[in-house]
Amino acid sequence: MNFLFLYKFKSITIETKTHKAGFVNIIGNPNVGKSTLMNSFVGEKLSIITNKAQTTRHRILGIVNGEDFQMVFSDTPGILKPAYELQNSMMDFVKSAFQDADVLLYLVELGEKALKDEAFFQKLQHAEMPVLLLLNKIDKGNEDLLLEQQKHWEEQLPDAEIFAISALENFGVAEVFNRILELLPESPPFYPKDQLTDKPERFFVNEKIREKILMHYKKEIPYSVEVETESFEESDSIIHIRSVIMVERESQKAIILGHKGSAIKRVGTEARKDLEKFFDKKIHLETFVKVNKNWRSNPNQLKRFGYDNS
Repeated sequence: MNFLFLYKFKSITIETKTHKAGFVNIIGNPNVGKSTLMNSFVGEKLSIITNKAQTTRHRILGIVNGEDFQMVFSDTPGILKPAYELQNSMMDFVKSAFQDADVLLYLVELGEKALKDEAFFQKLQHAEMPVLLLLNKIDKGNEDLLLEQQKHWEEQLPDAEIFAISALENFGVAEVFNRILELLPESPPFYPKDQLTDKPERFFVNEKIREKILMHYKKEIPYSVEVETESFEESDSIIHIRSVIMVERESQKAIILGHKGSAIKRVGTEARKDLEKFFDKKIHLETFVKVNKNWRSNPNQLKRFGYDNS
């Protein structure tokens, strides 16, 4: 039996909206404002900020979503010449930022002339992806210095687009954001649209505690410290956290604790207040101090603390 099916086709115009997505990686010397810039883009304090160099040790992702785009920002450690194994691992995070960037943001502050590692600067000069050079902290300079710096960087990186900004004052940041959006390739999102970062809750606990140590202790102490959160138990009304502060020597442990535990108490109190804002929930935080000899030079310990970039 033969059947004849008759279809009446109607002309229909289907409008498809393109979606953009890509990795936008921020590099630069220590203390130029990379973390401040990423936090400004994301609208959350994901990266800790202090006035000390080497505040950022990891590569931290901050994800900004729109209806038709996803920007995956990446904050990286400040570029330096490594002196021990931890710093080698930190520079590995920077190397990875060159490898997967769709747009590279090179952040400098007024008065800078080059990266602190020539090999990284050569990578920048031969970068295949778009490079936006951001002259940061322009609120601390004058017009003559700004013009001199623009000329210098035009000569050093002729293919880069230069923007004058103040990440702290949020000046010029919107213009950079819009330019990034123009440069992003067409792509589906890499992460769920409700995701803000790639890091787990315990990471941010560790970082908040470490931020307070960077703020309140001097000399080598902050750089000899790592924080590990052993337990993170959340209920409807409260989060119970137990974190261990690792140091390399007994003498450092005594300094971290302070007289009758006064110093560690201040760190814990300030970290708890920040964590309550971050998680929007009551926090019960316990902190302890342990000696972990030479952890900064021990590959196994570094891997344990998340510094393995392989």
